Amino acid sequence: MTMAIDRSAQTNGSAQMSVEEFEQLEAAAPQTVKLEFVRGELRVKPVPDGDHGEIIRWLLKRCMVQRPELYLYPEQGLIVEEYGSGRARPDGVLAPEMYFAGRGEWSDPAGVLMAVEVTSTRPGRDRTEKPDGYAAAGIPVYLLVDRERHELVVHSNPEKGRYRDVHTTAGLGEELRLPDPVGIVLETGELKELMA
Repeated sequence: MTMAIDRSAQTNGSAQMSVEEFEQLEAAAPQTVKLEFVRGELRVKPVPDGDHGEIIRWLLKRCMVQRPELYLYPEQGLIVEEYGSGRARPDGVLAPEMYFAGRGEWSDPAGVLMAVEVTSTRPGRDRTEKPDGYAAAGIPVYLLVDRERHELVVHSNPEKGRYRDVHTTAGLGEELRLPDPVGIVLETGELKELMA
């Protein structure tokens, strides 16, 4: 794939490229590649393994049973960070059913209730960079399923680009209630087999 990028449109000297340049590049990329633009940097999202997919399936099922009016959309493109300067594809996005209809590839997160990430090869990004981007976008809840640490981390109450509240499970096996507006209860012991 070859693509020409016009650098004259770049407004932020510290960013690798502008948001517009990223969107052009992402649109031209093969479907087998998932790209994100976080903190002014182009990122290639790792291809998920089987356990990763099963964790998303597990969470999707719990969301559908407890909140049938909502849907956990996998890898929905969102406009994130302050001033909409980032583009991310969370592993899961909880929103009202049909929320993304007609919205295009990169959507305003105003109606999103929760973003979900399941750690893979670069867990540091999911632990530090993603929460800040989702909080700045005003997403009420960020759920991190940290496979390396065998824990779930719930970030909530975004304010001034950060989540005010962070709750980490003491280990798998405890019941975890996701705060409002999500209001879903997770039996974390069911994840033990997938987090080994």
